[in-house]
Amino acid sequence: MKVKSEKKTSKYRLDLIVITVAVAFSLLLLLATTLFREEGAVAAVEIDGVAAGEYNLMFNGVYPLNGGTNVLVVENGVAYLNYSNCPDHTCEKTGKIRYVGQTIVCLPNRVSITIRGGGDGVDIVA
Repeated sequence: MKVKSEKKTSKYRLDLIVITVAVAFSLLLLLATTLFREEGAVAAVEIDGVAAGEYNLMFNGVYPLNGGTNVLVVENGVAYLNYSNCPDHTCEKTGKIRYVGQTIVCLPNRVSITIRGGGDGVDIVA
C-alpha cells in the first residue's frame, strides 16, 4: 500500500512544479510586455485592407470613417471608436488604444485601426 501512496505524492509534486513554472513564465512575459511597451504616434486606418489614412494622436479630432459607418475619436493621445452601425458594437467595446500594435477591428464594416509608432523607420535588424 505504501508504494501507491508514494507514486501519488510524486505525481502531485510534479504537477505542482509544472504549474508553478507555467505561472512564473506567464507572469514574467506579462511583466516584460508591460514594461517595454511604446506609446504610439499615429492611428493608421485600413478599410477593406487598403490604407485609408493616418491620424496623429497628438491632435484631438473626430473622424467619420467608411462613409460614416464608423466614427474614430482621437483625444489626449488615445484613439477609440465612438460610433459604429454594426450589429454587435464589439469595436466600440474594445475601448481606448494608445500603445504600438494595439488594434480595433470592426469586421462587419471591414475597418481596422492600428496604433503605429513615430520611429524613424529603422529597425534593430537594419
